[in-house]
This record gives sequence, structure tokens and C-alpha cells, in this order.
Amino acid sequence: MSDNLPAKVSKSLFTKEEEEVAMWDSLPPEIIPNILLRLPTKSIVRFPNHNQPLLLFRFCSDWLKDAMFSMERDTQGIEVYKLYCDNQDFNEHTRFDFPFHTQAHGAPFGVVGTCNGLVCVMGDGFSDIIILWNPCVRMFVELPKPNVTSRSYDGCDTSAGFGFDSKTNDYKVVRVVTVVDVRRRGDWGVSPPKVEVYSLATGEWSMVTTALPGAVRHRDPLPFVNGALHWVALRRTNCNKYRNFITVLHLGDMVFSEIALPILSDDKDDGDESHIRPFISAYGNSLALCQEGFCTLSVNVWLMKRHADSSSWTEIVIFPHIGLRDQDINDMIGADHAEGYIHRAKGFRKSGEVVVQLDLDQRLVSQDLETQECKDLRISAYNYTFIGSYVKSLVLLDKPNRAATY
Repeated sequence: MSDNLPAKVSKSLFTKEEEEVAMWDSLPPEIIPNILLRLPTKSIVRFPNHNQPLLLFRFCSDWLKDAMFSMERDTQGIEVYKLYCDNQDFNEHTRFDFPFHTQAHGAPFGVVGTCNGLVCVMGDGFSDIIILWNPCVRMFVELPKPNVTSRSYDGCDTSAGFGFDSKTNDYKVVRVVTVVDVRRRGDWGVSPPKVEVYSLATGEWSMVTTALPGAVRHRDPLPFVNGALHWVALRRTNCNKYRNFITVLHLGDMVFSEIALPILSDDKDDGDESHIRPFISAYGNSLALCQEGFCTLSVNVWLMKRHADSSSWTEIVIFPHIGLRDQDINDMIGADHAEGYIHRAKGFRKSGEVVVQLDLDQRLVSQDLETQECKDLRISAYNYTFIGSYVKSLVLLDKPNRAATY
């Protein structure tokens, strides 16, 4: 009917938002990707039509390629979240506002993982708070209280992982609570660990009935590779000692499997690996394992050439020294304190370089595993740092009834 009305009268019948919706819906589908790829995320968020979130996500996944997400803590212990371009210069791209400082009742947050633009953070200590956060669109979902909390037992270790189930198109958070016998000096394996999974699609927690083999220590990272979460677990042997191995949880069918680790040893090796804290990380489409070196500048790195094939572990020893020698360490911090000197691997860049935190001054350095060339990233890690791959997306825009904005 409006086609027969004068232009001024016709326009007055529609609001500005309705006109924008009509213009958006009239665009040919083939030109929409070119428009979206030329717009910043904040502009996309202001678009009036959010009926095609999956379409938008598919086109927006290439906005910023080869990015690394970093969570650092400053000298006051405040979390600082940054996005770095994973290029030769490793330059800072963006800083994100972190709106959750008060949620954990004063306890700091740690990053569980990143996946398709979502960041999963968990409150430290006994807060049991977990948040799924999309910093690009300034939206988040605070997960409901889990079935098993840190206060359910006198002593327990809690670990968590985050990933995407491609079978059901669903994001999932997995919590593992291992009971610790505080009366026996932190003995693990008092009872089987409790495992539960949160589904973003349903908004609910559910218990995993399949028994998890072994115990999981507090805050051990759970890299997400090939549709599965991985973490280092401990199993008690017949000699009443512990051995490390990798537990794999496939998010599609929630079934556990295992991957054997290479033989790990140090000067204290007596057949008990409970004091060895290997770090595992995603390395392309497979895994890497790093063993922190005490009283030395070296870090032992094992690369799994073929995922889930324990025979493909290959050892590489790196020396992220930046011009320092063992004698330099003794001279700078004193021989009495050298025992506490340790390097910590934090993750891997897309190029395959490993990011290591130096204990001496908390710097982050990047080292090529083949050439041993080491580069100072000019980042001070302080007490805690998370390094992980990241890509901008519009995930959570399709959850207006569940996600909050800030």
C-alpha cells in the first residue's frame, strides 16, 4: 500500500530501524561477505538483524588471522587481557576490558581455554565461578553452579577444559574434581574423580558416568585438539607410586581414552612421577609436552608427530637463554637460590615456536625449535600468563536470552 503514497508519507510510516532492516534483507546474499569483511566487529554488533548468527560467524572468522590471546597479571595482581598479532613482531593488537573482577569475590581468574572467539575463565580458589566470554562483542554467560563444588570435600583439586562439539554444534565446559586425602599429605586416588560437562546449548550441567582413569591435579591445562580435551593424569602403581599419562575426553561421545607419555625422569627419579609436572599444549593438530627444568636453563620438549600415536613422541631440548649461561644465573641470584630457578613453557605459536616464561625476570621469549633462535617478546609475565590462539567471532549473539552484555 505504501508504494502508492507520496515519498514523505511513505517514509513516515516506518521507523529508522525498520528501514535499515528492509535495506539489509534486500541485499543480494553474494555481496554480504564482502561487506562484513570490511567492517569492524563493533559495527557488526550494531546491525539490526541478528537472525543469521551462524552466517555472520562464518564470514567473520577471518577478520584477524594468526592472533594470540594473552592473559597476564600486573604487579598488583590485576588481570590484563591482550590480543597479539602472531607475526614476526608479535605486536599488541587490542586490549580487552575485563568486567568480572568482582564476580569471584576477590579471587583472581584464570583462563581455561579459547575456542572460536570464546574465552573460558574460571575463578581461582573456592569460588567455582566459570564464565564464557566473547570480548569482541562484549557479551558473556556466567555458568550456573556446578553439581560438584570445591566445598563438597575437605580437600580436592579442580581442573577444567573448554572446547567445541562439532557433532551437536555446541560449546562445552568440562570440570574434573579429584578428591585429595589431606590427612595423607595430599594423597590422590581416594575415590574416582567426578567429571561433569556444561552445554552452552542447554545451559545445564550433567554428570559424566564413565569413570575417568587416574587423578588430575589442580589447574593442569586441558588443550583442545581434534575434537577432544587432553590432560595429564596420575595413576597409582602396584608399588604405591604414581605414573603420568594423558587422558583424552572426546566431546562428541564423552568417551575416555589414553595416550602413553615418553619416559620422564630427573635427578629425583625413584620410579615415582608425582613430583614431575609435565605441561601439555596443542601443537598444530597434535600435542606437545614440556618438562620444566630445575636449576638449569634447558626445557625438554616432546612433539607428538602423529596425534594419539605414542610411538611418535620426538624429544627436543631447548635453551631459551637470551645470552645467559648457568654461571650467569648463579652470579645474579646466588647459588643458594639457584635451586628454585625454573623455566615454564606457556604454549606454541602458529609457526611452531614455543613461548617460554623465564623465571629470572618473568619475561616471555619465543624460541624456534629447529634453529634454537630465541626472541624476546618484550612481555613481562609476572605471576601468571596464559597464551592461546584466538580468532574474532560473533558467538553469543544468538544467545540473547542467556548472554549478558556490558
